[in-house]
Amino acid sequence: MSFFRSAGLCLSLSLLLMGCDGGSNLGPVSAEEREALIRNAATTAPNLQPGEKIRVTVFGEDRLSGEYEIDPAGFISLPLAGTVKAAGFSKPQLEQELAKKFRGEYLRNPKVTVDVASFRPFYIMGEVGKPGEYSFKSGLNVMSAIALAGGSTYRASRSTVLIQHVGEQGFKEYPLAPTIPVLPGDLVRVPERYF
Repeated sequence: MSFFRSAGLCLSLSLLLMGCDGGSNLGPVSAEEREALIRNAATTAPNLQPGEKIRVTVFGEDRLSGEYEIDPAGFISLPLAGTVKAAGFSKPQLEQELAKKFRGEYLRNPKVTVDVASFRPFYIMGEVGKPGEYSFKSGLNVMSAIALAGGSTYRASRSTVLIQHVGEQGFKEYPLAPTIPVLPGDLVRVPERYF
């Protein structure tokens, strides 16, 4: 009798744990959140993030120009400027910050431009042919991200996709539509559909 009781307890615990998602699914997004994401992705460039590689050009100063990777703490190290915070800044904000750092006894009025050489990759998992890490390209949406990952499996949801943007604590549910953008560093999960 105790064998059946402990087996039943194990089965109950397993079912309970399988049903719990650990709070990682934050539920569906509201229409306002969805529209804000679409609008922001179309009109503004994302802020710089750790893991991205940027190209810094200081006009007339080839020894200061080059490609630099933003380290995990969000900093880059440049000659004459030293260690500078880059993550969280937009490109124009970082250009102003670097111009301030270079200004001084070495350069009088530095002209600095910053371009993103390579964005942070995005990750796709779940019901896709080839889950994994993929290079981010400008204009990427959930449909093109799924296509890059080998398309969806026969078990994949036909109506929703889960996305966790950088800085969010869990996945949010979005409609599976070409208007939903994928941003650098996003985690995209294609859930299994319910039959």
